[in-house]
Parts: sequence; C-alpha cells; structure tokens
Amino acid sequence: MLATKTFKGGVHPPEKKDTSGLKIEQMVIPDKIVVPLRQHLGAPCTATVKIGDKVKRGDKIGEAGGFVSAPVHASISGEVTAIGNFPHPTGAPAPAVVITGDGKDEPAAFTKRSDAEVNIATPQQLKDIIKEAGIVGMGGAAFPTVVKLSPPKEKKIDTLIINGAECEPYLTADHRLMLEEPIRIVRGMRLLMKALDVQRGFVAVESNKPDAYKIFSDMLQGDAKCTAVMLPVKYPQGAEKQLIKALLDREVPSGGLPMDVGALVQNVGTAAAVADAVYEGRPLYERILTVGGGGIKQPRNLRVRIGTLFSRIIEFCGGLKEGVTKILNGGPMMGIAQYTLDVPVIKGTSGILALTEAEARTCEPGPCIRCGRCIDACPMKLVPSDIVTVADLKLWDNAKQLNVLDCIECGSCAYVCPAKRHFVQSCKRGKAELAAMAQKAQAAAAAAAKK
Repeated sequence: MLATKTFKGGVHPPEKKDTSGLKIEQMVIPDKIVVPLRQHLGAPCTATVKIGDKVKRGDKIGEAGGFVSAPVHASISGEVTAIGNFPHPTGAPAPAVVITGDGKDEPAAFTKRSDAEVNIATPQQLKDIIKEAGIVGMGGAAFPTVVKLSPPKEKKIDTLIINGAECEPYLTADHRLMLEEPIRIVRGMRLLMKALDVQRGFVAVESNKPDAYKIFSDMLQGDAKCTAVMLPVKYPQGAEKQLIKALLDREVPSGGLPMDVGALVQNVGTAAAVADAVYEGRPLYERILTVGGGGIKQPRNLRVRIGTLFSRIIEFCGGLKEGVTKILNGGPMMGIAQYTLDVPVIKGTSGILALTEAEARTCEPGPCIRCGRCIDACPMKLVPSDIVTVADLKLWDNAKQLNVLDCIECGSCAYVCPAKRHFVQSCKRGKAELAAMAQKAQAAAAAAAKK
C-alpha cells in the first residue's frame, strides 16, 4: 500500500544512511554500567537497591515514581557499587545506580509464556506485563508505553501505527531491526492491538527502505487487520502527529494528543520490546542503536546493554577520527550534544554520532532576515521566527500565545535558516520556563487552599 497524502512543511536533509547495510552486532558485555533512574518522560524512578546488593540481569533496580513513569532494570549481573548523581545524556546530572559486573551475566528468572497463554491473556494483563518490563517509546521520546495504552474511556483508539519511518539522517538501527527481526515487531504489534482492543494496524515505512517494506508487505499479505504502508521520504515523517496526518489524514489539535483523533503510534523497537516482555518475560534492558558519523572509525549497528558508557561503545567501534567537533545522543536533527563521553546509553538512545566540523555546521547565529523559510518548513504550522524573538526577550507569555508548546523540536526551522538562528534551544527554554511557571502557580494555589 502506497500512502500518497503528506503533511505540511518538513525538509529533505541528506540521508547519509551509510550504515543501512551493516548487520546488528552484539556489543561486548560491559564490566560496569550506570543506569539512570530517569530514562523516560514523567516522574523519575526510586532506587529499590542499596550499595552492596547483588543483582542479576533483568532484576528491577528502580521502581516507577508515578503513573507517568517506568521501572528500570539491571542489564548485567554484579554488585551495586554506587548510587548518586551522574552525567546524563539529556543534559544535567541525574540519579543513577552503578553496577560493577561479576563477569557471569547471570539472568534473573524470566517468566516465558506460550502462544496459548498469551492468547488467553486479557488486555489488562498485557498492560501489566508491559508496565513491569519498563517499556517506553524507543524512537527517542521515551514516553512510558503503558500510559499510551491507557487512554481515558472517552478517547477511543481505532488505529495503531507502528512507526518504521526512521527519518533522522545517519540512523539505521530501526531499519536493521525491521530487516533482521521482523517477527518480533509483528508479534509486538498484535499484542499492542490486543491491549488497545483495536481492529486496524499499520506498519509505516519510508520509501528509502523498500526491502523492509517488502518484508512486512509479504508477512501481512491477506491479513484483514494489519497492513504495510510505504510513505514518501520527508523529515520529520516519523513524528507521530505528522505520521497520523500523512497516513490517516487526521490532524491532532493544538495542545492535543494522538488519542484525541483515535490513533496511537509506537516505534518498531517498542513493538519488539513488547514481544520480548510478553513471550520471553524479559524487561527492557538493552536496545539497538547506530554508531556513526564522519568521526567514527568503524560505524556499526549495535545491540547494547542499557547503562553502557558512550566511551566504551566508541572504543568498541575503533575510536574517534581526528577533527571530531560534536558527539550526539540521537540524530543530527533532534539529538543532544554531549559534554562528556562518560554518559550512559538510556532507553531512548537511538544513536551515537561523532560529527566533524563540516557535518556539525557550527557557526554563530545572525539576525533574522525575515525570509519566511522557517514558517514554510515548520510541520506544526508555527511561526518559529517570532517564537524565537519573544523567547530571546524572555517574554514567556507571548511565546505561549504563539503556541511554543506545540513545537516538536524537530529542527526543520534551524535546518533551513540562512541566519543559523538557535530555534530549537530557544523553544526548549520557552517550554521549560512555561512549565516552571505553571508548577509555581500550582504550588501557590495549593498553599492558598490550605489557608
């Protein structure tokens, strides 16, 4: 099935998918891991272990801190040797559990389930398994999966979309997963559909991955509920609101969520993790990621244990070339630059990129020339140039009126801007300031209510 609809805006950066032909390799088991207690959107976890405790691979070491949260698990066996604040790939240091391996990689007791057992499982039982496995969105957003699977009763979901677009340049881990392990994805897709009680599902793949599309098209041929769809190549095709628009021609309202238009989007990696949790009883303690960029000596697609330090992974890939100016967690459009290599892989780490100066396109921003290219490129129909202007002046209420909260931080505006303005940074700060203002107002209201 070829999808002909699309979404407004978007850009076409060079794909640079040079690693798409590289098969997934198993990264060597690290002798030490640093497992952050915050690897997802929402409340951080609370450590359930203490220094000196012995753990096995798959043991829970952090309990969910609220409804919008997800537990974390040990990815190697060994001893808890530290608990405290450590460098985190999203920016500021965060609480983490350090485990020093014992060299055994001893697994916990996983509860495997047969097809017969899975077939009689209720939607709620599936959700409970997914929750306990600590599964989050693995396309980068890291939103707890069980929360997505638990919409209010009035928000009826009728369509599940499995996102295989992988539209970020350089990244090919999802592509390799689709080629090498499609059964895990389809199994997970059917489980997610059962948990949601929906009768229609799509696997969406961009047209630059015809081999992956063919695999799913053949696998789902004759299936009355599930279909493979090929989409035109355009960034950010993998953003859930844009994917829903392109595939279903439904527009998520400002401030709304996909559930508001009856749709739910999950990444192919998330679907595979769901299959692992339900059938194998394995929590989410490893993921596939791309190590690439012009500054990596041996680019690879790797299966990596959560908590492995970037430094060890880069060393495994032969180290860095001369002239590297930026290391990213994620892709070049939405990834976050790192100030140290002593940061760990987290559930949302889709790639580690080492960019040269030519690739990083670093330069000082200039004044806006009012060309309007950012407006044409914005897939959310915003006016990025005005948002950045008021954000730089710290006029946060004005930024809110310009719908800064709808920004998906895709970087399309920054990519096309001839003045190289720092759009994404300004929008991130604007949203953070508005969140802090809202939290302060809530605290003040609560205090007033107690008087």
